[in-house]
Amino acid sequence: MSVHLQRQDTFMCDSIPPVQRLLITLRYLATGQSLASLHYSFLIGKSTASLIIRETCVALWDVLESAVMSQPTTAEWMDIADVFMQTCHFPNCVGAIDGKHIRVLKPIRSGSRFYNYKKYFSVVLLAVSDANYCFRYIDVGAYGSSSDSVFAHSLFGRLLSSNSLELPAPQILPGTTYPAMPYVFVADEAFALGGNMMRPFSSRGLTTERRVFNYRLTRARRVVECAFGILANKWRFLHSPIPLKIDTAIKAACVLHNFVWQRDGFNFEDTLSYTLGPTQFTVVRGTAHGAHVRDHFARYFMSPEGELPWQMEAIEM
Repeated sequence: MSVHLQRQDTFMCDSIPPVQRLLITLRYLATGQSLASLHYSFLIGKSTASLIIRETCVALWDVLESAVMSQPTTAEWMDIADVFMQTCHFPNCVGAIDGKHIRVLKPIRSGSRFYNYKKYFSVVLLAVSDANYCFRYIDVGAYGSSSDSVFAHSLFGRLLSSNSLELPAPQILPGTTYPAMPYVFVADEAFALGGNMMRPFSSRGLTTERRVFNYRLTRARRVVECAFGILANKWRFLHSPIPLKIDTAIKAACVLHNFVWQRDGFNFEDTLSYTLGPTQFTVVRGTAHGAHVRDHFARYFMSPEGELPWQMEAIEM
């Protein structure tokens, strides 16, 4: 890490050591202190602090991304699915996906591109989480005003549509013999239904079978909400608008989130609240194959092989 942060000394002054550069950046990410506050705390200029944070966040991403957020292999996808089944009781699930608005200071001459439906300026953080609250993919930088195509234009969306994620081959659900079902990601109503993407049934005219499916999907999808809660409570710079020129801090915080979780775990209380605003995308019509897959999951969750003892009580609450 120090190799990426070391700078050349000059005749006028010595460079700021890598350890201090990292300390300044972590102080900003963990507390959300203003650049003016960092100026007084570390006796450096505000522009210098901004440059140090930007460069250090880039270095953190470059060093940690391959170590804690690399693309899962087929075997790793299957391990992720096993954890989802054990903790969320949703078979063949390999991830929960959601998007959140990150507040930014209005960029100069940006017009209304960053102005979202919640009436503040933001960029979109799109993330895929496993059942252990670790981010497997993130995409940062879409305009806050974007209401469609955010997922389709993201790296993860392109990989999913081109079948480049190395997902395992379809597998039969536990306790059944036919048919083999694809591995899926779970999301909310903002995402289009597909063969590998499950979203809830519409709230209109819900049958008991569909209400149970929505309940089971929500149990699996909440892990990404909890991951956002941990992220926002650990790295509190996300609680206030950030300058767009240091939006690399968002990516750095996500890889640090994974790094800290793998080393120290997390506090459950951190998952209960967060200040990141939800995204609102234009609803896209799903595919017929996706509807068929969802219907089969819904029937399975009502069958003796797939039902949970408490699910009927849960949907009546």
